Amino acid sequence: MNNTYNIIIIGAGVTGCAIARELSRYECKVLVVEKEEDVCCGTSKANSGIVHAGYDAKSGSLKAKMNVRGNELMTQLAADLDIPFKRIGSFVVCTDEANRQGIDELYQRGLDNSVPDLKILSREEVMEMEPNISDDVVCALYAPTAGIICPFRLNIALAECAAQNGVEFSFNTQVKQINKNEDGFVIETPQGAIKAKIVINAAGCHSDELHNQVSDTKLHISPRRGDYLLLDRSTQGCVEHVIFPQPTSLGKGILVTPTVHGNTLIGPTAVDTDNKDEAPLTADGLAKVIAGSAKNMRNIPVKQVITGFSGLRAHEDGGEFILEEVNDCEGFFDCVGVESPGLTACPAIGEYMANMVADKLQLAQKKAWNGICHDIKKPFGMNEEEREQLIIEHPKYGRIICRCETITEGEIIDSIRRPLGARSLDGVKRRTRAGMGRCQGGFCSPRVMEIISRETGMPLSEVTKNGGDSRILTGRTKDEN
Repeated sequence: MNNTYNIIIIGAGVTGCAIARELSRYECKVLVVEKEEDVCCGTSKANSGIVHAGYDAKSGSLKAKMNVRGNELMTQLAADLDIPFKRIGSFVVCTDEANRQGIDELYQRGLDNSVPDLKILSREEVMEMEPNISDDVVCALYAPTAGIICPFRLNIALAECAAQNGVEFSFNTQVKQINKNEDGFVIETPQGAIKAKIVINAAGCHSDELHNQVSDTKLHISPRRGDYLLLDRSTQGCVEHVIFPQPTSLGKGILVTPTVHGNTLIGPTAVDTDNKDEAPLTADGLAKVIAGSAKNMRNIPVKQVITGFSGLRAHEDGGEFILEEVNDCEGFFDCVGVESPGLTACPAIGEYMANMVADKLQLAQKKAWNGICHDIKKPFGMNEEEREQLIIEHPKYGRIICRCETITEGEIIDSIRRPLGARSLDGVKRRTRAGMGRCQGGFCSPRVMEIISRETGMPLSEVTKNGGDSRILTGRTKDEN
């Protein structure tokens, strides 16, 4: 890492990495700094993986504009970056005749937001498309442009594409202080000072703290915890679309959705908390997930739960995306309050923020820019002939490490050797799905740790679950001799 850049982006979540990819189109030196050990370690790692249609946000708001534009961009982005993505459509379900007007209002808002192909379906139409919908269904808003995506691959692919086009990344680098001077900014970190002409604040739940260091106009972020339950792949088919309840002031409510990998996901709750870094799963939260999902769907096979998890959303008091240069701090750009539909909006936010910064610095576009990025080779996603040829050329793609998800040693090695490669169990897990199956890593984790140690030269005792102090091993039970 050098110490002088044109642009520093703080935060390697999906928004920061989307901005980095867009800025990599220009002739400039860009650094992304991240306090965690990898990309996709904050809000981006624990969300619903939904590509929202855009009817929910207030008409004329940045949320609405970025949502609709992000949805529009997602098909091409997913193709370019090899991201699993399916447009399966969504329902907002009304189960009380007294609330039918709310569906009409969402429909009109969607029209105002230029969401295409919206329809209000009758009870009979809904039940035909979703046989397990609640018997209480009255009608539903149908948005065929909604979809599901792999949030991990989206974040990682954006980062990898940015890196292959010259953007630098510095992990385990926490911003302690930001100082403004006549040349730009000096950012103090435990690794030393970094200088930049422009700073982009995409620090999620901590973005208000960074903003408040440089501006007299203060912001406030409320971390909002959401609990989820993930069901086994054996539940595939119990739901075919994304099923939402009617939204409330706390968000879109507890949804039921298939995932792109064949699981079923239910959640999240919405609980405001004071903790910006940890979102401990609670029994009460999980009970609310089960009860909430049952209001709109019948026969959810909750006995097939394989794991629960929780995440934090960065809710700004005004409830709007803040995407702008700070009025009283030239060169400091906020990307603040990016909660749902932030995942959907990230391509549009990247485009929007990069355009502002490029105009500010009068940047020239590169003559050669590569926007294509391929995922890890997946032998069990190939036909038999292709798989056999791959294994002949690279035998480790024939050695299965994770039996639940059928992940091979070759895939795990690739995840470590790639640009911005994995350095932890969770890093491998997000890139390959090793450990995401029914046993949740109970069998494969020791072998994955050995591969990480061998490939990186890291002592086995230093391999962590997710960086920091999350070491798995504490010592040896007996000498190797």
